[in-house]
Amino acid sequence: MTRQELIDNIRRKQSFLCVGLDTDLQKVPEHLLTEEDPIFAFNKAIIDATAPYCVAYKPNLAFYEAFGVKGLMAFEKTVKYLKQHYPDQFIIADAKRGDIGNTSKMYARTFFGEYDVDALTVAPYMGEDSVTPFIDSPQTPSGSPLKGENCSPSSGEGRGRNHWVILLALTSNKGSLDFQLTEDKNGERLFEKVIRKSREWGNDENLMYVVGATRGELFQDIRRVAPKAFLLVPGIGAQGGSLEEVCRYGMIEDIGLLVNSSRAIIYADKSENFAQVAAEKAKEVALQMAELLNSK
Repeated sequence: MTRQELIDNIRRKQSFLCVGLDTDLQKVPEHLLTEEDPIFAFNKAIIDATAPYCVAYKPNLAFYEAFGVKGLMAFEKTVKYLKQHYPDQFIIADAKRGDIGNTSKMYARTFFGEYDVDALTVAPYMGEDSVTPFIDSPQTPSGSPLKGENCSPSSGEGRGRNHWVILLALTSNKGSLDFQLTEDKNGERLFEKVIRKSREWGNDENLMYVVGATRGELFQDIRRVAPKAFLLVPGIGAQGGSLEEVCRYGMIEDIGLLVNSSRAIIYADKSENFAQVAAEKAKEVALQMAELLNSK
């Protein structure tokens, strides 16, 4: 999905909500545990219920890899279901990859080729040669010798998707204070250095940044370094971030925000009505977003 397509979709839906699919079998409704694939059954119900109110979904790979092959199959089925039934949704694989160049190339082939997601979260700590393989990644793998329903290379071919790298910049966890806000001798903080340097590797058409919603006025500092970039913003809802504050300091003319909510939506209810309640929670956020968009 291109930047303009994403912007158009946000304006059409009057929402910049991203729903995080952090699917934990210890938290899903008990009646789903009898399903052949309870992870996918939960995801499908959540997607069908919330799709009218959001523009993106963000499966967190840790919650799928924890179940080995079965979990990865559920992730793959979730991505395929989104592409087949909700092609206007922006799909983010929240995998936080980042390694030496050859390894990063294989990660890029996995997510942008085999799974063919729109975006991948990447850790920038190892620098340029660990990030640019994702930015420069071809749209499909050169060809896989594997055959079969769940491993055919055709799952990533023929869609012509524009791929995005979403770099970790300023996160909301307590440990972020250990590194991200440290200053060099010139007073530049590490998160600012990461963003400024990464502008040499990509641009506003293929590079976004993760910025935690609890960082408030620091969004102004982000915008000084990346005035037009899209920001993926986790931390509203269960983590206590303020949507109004995020928009006050972070929204730009082209919106420039994808605000993620996971637990507050997908685990709002554990009864058989869980999907309906999730839809109601997503709608509440979307209505608030519409008001903020119109006030701008």
